[in-house]
Amino acid sequence: MKVKPIGLVNSPYKIKKGSPHQGRFSDEISTITIFEEYEEALDGIENYSYLKVIYWMDRADSVTLKVVPHGRTDKRGVFSTRAPVRPNPLGLCMVELIKIDGNVLTVRWLDALDESPVLDIKPFVQELDCP
Repeated sequence: MKVKPIGLVNSPYKIKKGSPHQGRFSDEISTITIFEEYEEALDGIENYSYLKVIYWMDRADSVTLKVVPHGRTDKRGVFSTRAPVRPNPLGLCMVELIKIDGNVLTVRWLDALDESPVLDIKPFVQELDCP
């Protein structure tokens, strides 16, 4: 399997301590800089208010199969939580698209740490993404 980053997060969260457990718990503004070679892939993204951002949690701690979720006291399997200590530390975050300037997306609610590699961006389409 081969995965290539398409860009980098520019975030106020430099370290895990103090970063939100979920992006929705913060109104901080972040940017995503898409690498030049992928800038053309942004064509049409301005038509969407919300995006799903998939990123690599490159500073996640080592894999733990059972964790105590935030706000709880009982251990659960990591797949039943949103904990970052996963076999494949993929982050998935719904963000609000605020502005686009060339290859830079300005977004709200992104919970990724600064300089996290972005793997993909997809538009949120309510008619398709709802259960």
